Amino acid sequence: MATVKDVINLLEDFAPKSYAFEGDKIGLHVGKMNAKVSKVMIALDVLESVVDEAIENDVNLIVAHHPLIFKPLKKIDLNSEKGRIIQKLIKHDISVYAAHTNLDIATGGVNDMLMNQLGIKHTDILVETGEEPLFKLVVFVPQTHEDQLRDALSNAGAGHIGDYSHCTFNSTGTGTFKPLDGTNPYIGQKGELEKVQEVRMETIVPKSILRKVIDASVDAHPYEEMAYDVYPVELPGIKRGLGRIGKLDQPLALEDFAEYVKKSFDVPYVRMVGEHSKKVQTIAVIGGDGNKYIDQAKIKGADVLITGDLYYHTAHDALGIGLNVIDPGHHIEKVMKSELLKILKERSQDLDVDYISSSTITEPFTFI
Repeated sequence: MATVKDVINLLEDFAPKSYAFEGDKIGLHVGKMNAKVSKVMIALDVLESVVDEAIENDVNLIVAHHPLIFKPLKKIDLNSEKGRIIQKLIKHDISVYAAHTNLDIATGGVNDMLMNQLGIKHTDILVETGEEPLFKLVVFVPQTHEDQLRDALSNAGAGHIGDYSHCTFNSTGTGTFKPLDGTNPYIGQKGELEKVQEVRMETIVPKSILRKVIDASVDAHPYEEMAYDVYPVELPGIKRGLGRIGKLDQPLALEDFAEYVKKSFDVPYVRMVGEHSKKVQTIAVIGGDGNKYIDQAKIKGADVLITGDLYYHTAHDALGIGLNVIDPGHHIEKVMKSELLKILKERSQDLDVDYISSSTITEPFTFI
């Protein structure tokens, strides 16, 4: 039976913890990594109503975007909502894991999900937060297993350059080895020097998945002992960042685009800053609270920034620099429930785990 750790490993392959902002309260909030899991629920928030839904559906693990425990708890008062939540989770053996800014930043994460809702496919990072180093992995493999190894490398995430996969360089040569006592060689005899035609396969691997790629190579390799080298490379790393920016196929009046945003995110209203008839085409998105990024959006060339929780004074500042803003609310991040479910289901084919997305509405505002 699968464990919490099995599911979390899949999630962290997609959105590594190293992507998260310093101090962000990501990770396991309640439960234990070796707890058994048969059903996982994806939720935006962990409210008492969400926990009740999890209990009703026999869920063992809640994967949430917003952390359950963001501010340190000085006590667990069972008469408070937070206390009741924790009590129910423990009583019903439900673990809670939060993937917050790491899920925002991940390629294919929350900000890409929001852009996909808008139908904007070709995007760039809005606010760069880091650069992931690259390594060159060199593996020596007999020619008979060349294709098998290349597929294993690519499936583990190595050899991806832009929109290309399976990127390797291959050269042939002669490998030598002598099996000693205690070995069980795939090729050759104990005590005899063996010469084998081998392929030297080179590929590029991001640091965050290097160990995973090496492990996948070992599994696909026929030898008892796989020969390989790892080199740091002086190449630009993979850029990571918050928010996305891209272009509409055709410019729209700001007011018309605001209506499109309402429809795309299924919200009853938006707040808008800017001249209604002004044409917009370059669109920036930051899920959640993007107040402090209006200057970056303007510098990057955005005509309009879509973000939530817009402050009064930030709206004035946006007007002052000529940036339009549309605020459809923080709750539009709900898109992560269905989209992360698809991602985890696709990656969980070897696990006997069911996934559901929470149907509980956690939008705290009503609109009259």
